[in-house]
Amino acid sequence: MIENAGRTVVCSVLFIDIVEYSKRSVAEQARLKQQCNGLLTEALQSVAARDRVILDTGDGAAVAFLGDPEDALFIALAIRDGADGLPIRMGINLGPARLVKDLNGQVNIIGDGINVAQRVMSFAEPGQLLVSRSYYEVVSCLSTEYSGLFTHEGSRTDKHVRAHEVYSVGLGGAGGRPVAVQHPAAIFNAVDAQPAPVAAHAPEAPAKVLDAGSNLIISGPSRASVQAALDGLARNGARQISPITQVSNKWMATCEHPQVATSACKVQSLGFKKIVTGPTKEAVGAKLGELVRFGAVPVGEMHFANGLWTAVCDTGG
Repeated sequence: MIENAGRTVVCSVLFIDIVEYSKRSVAEQARLKQQCNGLLTEALQSVAARDRVILDTGDGAAVAFLGDPEDALFIALAIRDGADGLPIRMGINLGPARLVKDLNGQVNIIGDGINVAQRVMSFAEPGQLLVSRSYYEVVSCLSTEYSGLFTHEGSRTDKHVRAHEVYSVGLGGAGGRPVAVQHPAAIFNAVDAQPAPVAAHAPEAPAKVLDAGSNLIISGPSRASVQAALDGLARNGARQISPITQVSNKWMATCEHPQVATSACKVQSLGFKKIVTGPTKEAVGAKLGELVRFGAVPVGEMHFANGLWTAVCDTGG
């Protein structure tokens, strides 16, 4: 039973896709789907039912992990390790999702958390596992075991002209098998057994603010640090959209981006191209969206330099 139904939560979402599923015969689709379902069911045995929500997407599946964020990583690695010729690609995102009841009374997940997971997955090659920047920022800090696991692959733009920073999860060992990473429980037990010395009056680190596309994810070592960051963002017009919750050994919450008018952006013409500059990524993205609606085509990726975000589009004359 999912106790959080009807609430917005910060969770990790794993999206799995069978490559070119629609191009295969019905018999082949049935075989691949059965293999994928069996692999996922076996991998999920280590995660309590109350800590996950599974959605059948037809050509794959989406799983929201409501507990430790590492669950998504370990399940994905287990699936990739046991794929045995199953043509799949996967993506993981950490973000806000709302748990709702569908027409059959079953728990469903909607929102930016699952939408971005699907976008990240769509950038992956067959056999590849990609994760979003928000997921990487949180998980990579949880253990030194992860230091060599992730590789920054750069920015990718989806069909909605939204940029996503993605990281691939390395294959590591011989034979293309995943890097051997110790399970979180073993890591935490080892830490408990031999605690590292802590300074008596060490100052608490401030919360981090992670850009997760249409929202911001605040992650910090304590509830107070996250609340302080939320208060600062609220003074600039941001609205909190999920409560402060503990995820593994961190506290997290989600809020909207502070509202920045597109009037803060400048648009310069250079031949058939227009260059948009502004103080925030969101403002430049919004202005770029306005130009796209009038027929402009984005050129390259949005980038940050000299204190400004810049985007270029082609108006075609």
